[in-house]
Order: sequence, then structure tokens, then C-alpha cells
Amino acid sequence: MQRNRARLDSRYDFAPRPATRACDHPGCAGGGEYRAPKARDRLNEYFWFCLDHVREYNKAWDYYAGMNADQIESEVRRDTTWQRPTWPLGFWAVQEKFLRDRVVRGFGFEFGREPGQGKAEEQAQRRQAARTPEEEALAVLDLAPPVDFARIKARYRELAKLHHPDANGGDRAAEERLKDINQAYNTLKACYGA
Repeated sequence: MQRNRARLDSRYDFAPRPATRACDHPGCAGGGEYRAPKARDRLNEYFWFCLDHVREYNKAWDYYAGMNADQIESEVRRDTTWQRPTWPLGFWAVQEKFLRDRVVRGFGFEFGREPGQGKAEEQAQRRQAARTPEEEALAVLDLAPPVDFARIKARYRELAKLHHPDANGGDRAAEERLKDINQAYNTLKACYGA
């Protein structure tokens, strides 16, 4: 019984252990208890320092040293997804692109617009930037996500009345514009589910 108690007592002995490593800082005789990565590309290889030297090392160490701004931005974006590839899913990809474009353009306020840029130029840029059929259809109707089907339908009716050939004296340009509007509406109707 005494032997078991002695074994248990020794297992819970909380006396500090002697350092097994020497500090990697030149000329330091202290124990290397704290690890620090050797380089950005060798994060699993470590220097072992005493507390004072690991603090000194950490103050001077820059993970992004030697990288330009684009490389840093790329690295930060990869870190947000734990270095795993991501793919846009469905409709949210369309909304994300429009929101990113809107941010780049300054949320559509005057300070985001370049001097002399009119509404027609802005619509042309929006159509040119569109990539998917849904994006092109929204650009034809002059809409940007997030948008619901009720808004699409209201905008379609407004543009159909405006560009109908009967309202424009049989103008061919108005008729062609109405064809584009009808095609865009049918595309969005299929996407948003009427």
C-alpha cells in the first residue's frame, strides 16, 4: 500500500522540470522553452528560445517580409478559407460580383463616379462587365442584385411601355430594344421562378 501511495505522489509532483534544450540565441546559456518558427515557408521548424529572446525574436519577425502588396492580399484571402479552394455557388455568385462591382464603383454615389460619366456610360459598363446570362439580363433591365422577382416584373413593365413600337411610332430601334428586354425578362423569370 505504501508503495502505491509513493508512486501516486511522485506522479503529481509539480516541481519545475529542468530545461532539455538550450536557447538557440547565440551566447545565451538559458533554457530554450519557447518555440518560434524559422521562416514563412518552414512554419513547422522551430528555433527554441528563452522567454527574453523569444520576445525579441517575435518583435522583429515579419511573416510578410519580402512580399509585395498583391502577394500579401492573395495570402490573406487564402487564409480566410484555410488555404482551401472555394467556388461560388449558384445565384450568390451573381450577387457577389454585382456587390463587388458596386463597391469598386463607390456604391453608386457621385463620389464613386468619374467626372463626366453619364447614366448611358454607366449602363454600358455594367453590360460589358456582366458575364452570366442572369447578369446580362439584369444589366439590360438596369437592375442590380439583390433584387426580387416583383421588382424585376415592375421594371419589365416600365421598360416595355417605354420601348413599345406603338408608343414610339413604329421605330425599329425601339422594337429591337423591346426584344432585348423581353429576352432578359424571360431569362430572369426562369432564374427567379415566377
